[in-house]
Amino acid sequence: MATIKEKIKNYQQLLIGLLEDYAREHSGNPEMEDQILADTDRNHFQLIRIGWDKDDRIENILLHFDIKPDGKIWIQSNWTETRVAEELLRRGVSKSDIVLGMQPPTYRQYTEYAAA
Repeated sequence: MATIKEKIKNYQQLLIGLLEDYAREHSGNPEMEDQILADTDRNHFQLIRIGWDKDDRIENILLHFDIKPDGKIWIQSNWTETRVAEELLRRGVSKSDIVLGMQPPTYRQYTEYAAA
């Protein structure tokens, strides 16, 4: 059985891979750039899109994940059409290690994922 430190390291690599895959598969507008922000010391992971859409400056957080000290992955935001919780399951994360952080705490108990 993996230690919590090994589990977090594995999840860090998994999240970075997920963000890289999403950025590669969903890029299209040459005026926009997808950037992966990965703070492996504090366990924050984001995919942001920046650039120009005609005369409008765009700066959007598409995906945001945190890994908490207990090793659970918190989905903090998902502004994509991808069901990232299901994608995490496909990549080997158990439901008990996924928290839908963008859901109010009182609703999380009714999901099939961890409440916290």
